[in-house]
Amino acid sequence: MSDFFFSAIDVMASLFLLAVGLFVFVLIAFYISDVTQNKHAIRKNYPVIGRFRYFFERQGEFFRQYFFAMDREEMPFNRAERSWVYKAAKNVDRTTAFGSTQSLDSAGTIMFMNCAFPTLEEEAIEPEPLVLGPFCRHPYLAKRVFNISGMSFGALSKNAVLALSKGAKQAGCWMNTGEGGLSEYHRAGGADLVFQIGTAKYGVRNDAGMLSDEKLREIAAIEQVKMFEIKMSQGAKPGKGGMLPGHKVTPEIAAIRGIPEGKDSISPNGHPEIKSAADLLDMVAHVRDITGKPTGFKAVIGSAGWLVDLVNEIQKRGLASAPDFITIDSADGGTGAAPQPLMDSVGLPLKESLPLVASLLEKHQMRDRIRLIASGKLIVPTKVAWAIALGADFVVSARGHMLSLGCIQALQCNKGTCPTGITSHHPKLMKGLDVTDKTARVANYNQYIHYGIGLIAHSCGVSNIRSLNRSHVRIVQEDGLSQSLDEMYADYQ
Repeated sequence: MSDFFFSAIDVMASLFLLAVGLFVFVLIAFYISDVTQNKHAIRKNYPVIGRFRYFFERQGEFFRQYFFAMDREEMPFNRAERSWVYKAAKNVDRTTAFGSTQSLDSAGTIMFMNCAFPTLEEEAIEPEPLVLGPFCRHPYLAKRVFNISGMSFGALSKNAVLALSKGAKQAGCWMNTGEGGLSEYHRAGGADLVFQIGTAKYGVRNDAGMLSDEKLREIAAIEQVKMFEIKMSQGAKPGKGGMLPGHKVTPEIAAIRGIPEGKDSISPNGHPEIKSAADLLDMVAHVRDITGKPTGFKAVIGSAGWLVDLVNEIQKRGLASAPDFITIDSADGGTGAAPQPLMDSVGLPLKESLPLVASLLEKHQMRDRIRLIASGKLIVPTKVAWAIALGADFVVSARGHMLSLGCIQALQCNKGTCPTGITSHHPKLMKGLDVTDKTARVANYNQYIHYGIGLIAHSCGVSNIRSLNRSHVRIVQEDGLSQSLDEMYADYQ
């Protein structure tokens, strides 16, 4: 009996050791698989452990209603929005079943008015390219409605910028450099570029930190650079300059920006030479004259009196003096780092600022001269089409394209610890972002945004997205009933 007892213990011990061995073998196999694959940055940067993210993500579909936020509750982007971007980027099925999780009773809900006689497939046409800068020596013919907004090398890793640049080229859209200057990674993909001139004049500054005409000419000589954007302010931090922590100011970034290595890079909160609408037009004219390329400005709209001064000044000087475009950033725009009071409470959201500017330009017969570019939380087709209907000629997005790179909204952009390697310069984290794979995802996402806005346009009975206007959209009000954009913005006319 005792021999049998000890024999059973030996068998159990052997089975236990075998199980432990198999477990260790599986862990090693998972580890090797994770560190050698290039599809998932989380798994590459956090082998084995990173797999739990997908497990919990899948389980969340069943337990979300008890323990987690619902599909439409999270901020700044909810799960439904992020899920659509991920699916579009991966080129997988984007359809849903059983009914929408979007409430049609919540105030602010966007509803497009479908036509009884929708545009047939053979009647649908691609939006025509639009010319920016008709009075320039080198006008720009922009082909795509949806483009990549400003993101600096420094705020983003080189792998992220490379993937965006190459993805933009594949998609045929433009890419804005952000205020951090022009890097080789922006140029690597061959995409059309918009060079942003921030308040610190990174990349085109002299030793005193002011605008250098010589450096402007050098940038303008690069064929890829199609336009110049003077950044007045951005939605996440109106009245505050850009902030790049010193640990992100590597020797390479310092050389590109023309700043000291390893020190915090904090831009002025405004351009010292721009104190009025007249000064702004002077700056636009100067940059355009030096470069010969379309020049405009980016601003979050708050007080609107200066806009009236701007159009009055243009009328005095003539239409040729007007900025070639205005990029309107919403108060809910994003950034890697900003003071919370500014991010939460300053500036107008796009739903007020965009129709205000569009109507003002229309009133003064400048709508065809000055192109409007909308920016701010426009990452899904519905929001992009809504902005076009409100008056935008183009829409740009930074965070949408970041999500297409694999961003998981970890909210660590300012800490250098981004788990996907998008906003981190740590070699271990950056290696998880495979440029080849993410290039395809950026291009896919941009393509399906255009496909989605086309679906909406055709459902409304128009041949292309640029034919949408305020009459095609209704917005749910506080009483649960909807009102057309025409009625909502009647006072803007």
